[in-house]
Amino acid sequence: MQRTLPLYRELGISEKLLSKADKILEDISERFKAIDDIAEYNQIKVLNAFRKARVSEGCLYGSTGYGYNDLGREKLEEVYSYIFKTEDALVRPQITCGTHALALALMSNLRPGDELLCPAGKPYDTLDEVIGIRPSKGSLAEYGITYRQVDLLPDGTFDYDSIKAAISDKTRLVEIQRSRGYATRPTFSVERIGELISFIKEIKSDVICMVDNCYGEFVQTIEPGEAGADMVVGSLIKNPGGGLSPIGGYIAGTAECVEQASCRLTSPGLGKEVGASLNAMRSMFQGLFLAPVITSGALKSAIFASYMLEDMGVRVFPRASEERYDIIQEAILEKPERLIAFCKGIQSAAPVDSFVTPEPWDMPGYDDEVIMAAGAFISGSSIELSADGPLRSPYSVYFQGGLTWPHGKAGILSACQCLLDTE
Repeated sequence: MQRTLPLYRELGISEKLLSKADKILEDISERFKAIDDIAEYNQIKVLNAFRKARVSEGCLYGSTGYGYNDLGREKLEEVYSYIFKTEDALVRPQITCGTHALALALMSNLRPGDELLCPAGKPYDTLDEVIGIRPSKGSLAEYGITYRQVDLLPDGTFDYDSIKAAISDKTRLVEIQRSRGYATRPTFSVERIGELISFIKEIKSDVICMVDNCYGEFVQTIEPGEAGADMVVGSLIKNPGGGLSPIGGYIAGTAECVEQASCRLTSPGLGKEVGASLNAMRSMFQGLFLAPVITSGALKSAIFASYMLEDMGVRVFPRASEERYDIIQEAILEKPERLIAFCKGIQSAAPVDSFVTPEPWDMPGYDDEVIMAAGAFISGSSIELSADGPLRSPYSVYFQGGLTWPHGKAGILSACQCLLDTE
């Protein structure tokens, strides 16, 4: 610590807080080793997928115009299907974000008269307008697609009896959100998601089971496709982009579901055959290759944050000692000024825009004002060090990311110091 102490002082972090951090890191060293073991497994899995797909230098160059015969695009989708153990995959820079990927998967595989069921409660806020929970142009509701949800039981488990009762002849697609979003509830392991999918398929075998996999990729050694999911959906500016992908999303799943999505993304009759990759291929390949290690650093950051905050008397979910199935750490800060202070601490430790003060604002797709700290190389990249939360009770902040573990550590210490300074 002595060598780095002057550098941490430049960040405004006290020696007392650093001493506390060193003690916590000693106590959780074995836990970090287990994360390194998962990262090694996933790294070799990704490497083998690259080798199996015979990725070549020519795959890195990209295409223009219609994008016909784009070798890199085809190989990248092949690599994703190997990693996620699915029949096919759609991985495109034309998918603008995670919400777009989810909307695309839903809108392409549902038809008027169908019903969408969410068996883990209301999904992430930005899907409200996609579904039509909040009226919006082009929502599923406008196309005559109905929506039903089953809330989790008080202990955070699936309400199997109510789920069974909710499934009807109209139920066409079930959306399972792996991560917590802006809700204080458990993140689900792939194993638990698999149990739910098996239960649903026994009731109605032709139901499409779709998993919102955002923030969960490479946290475990298996992915939802291996647990029976028909579609696995996520964003490339989260875990699988490795901090390098400049844009994009993915849908990995059955050949039928992926084809439906491709025809909605481009046009019926064109499907996956068009869509230029421009100059994104190298970053998308390289980011995916680095993703297992980048994700492991973000996971360490989340665990470290939970221990530091619990030591300060802050309620956190998941608890410090609990298992992790995504990279998000929630901290219930109870006052708006504490939420703002935490985000300011994260922002001040960012490599980009560290001098900027984050303020709450009306972000598109959200019902409440949101404050977001994200001094990132890629705009909005949630695998980079970031923190955000809606300005509503109980004023929870959701922390995630960190391209490197040392940067994640520095950001958390900065945020904790800002909290202490507001007392």
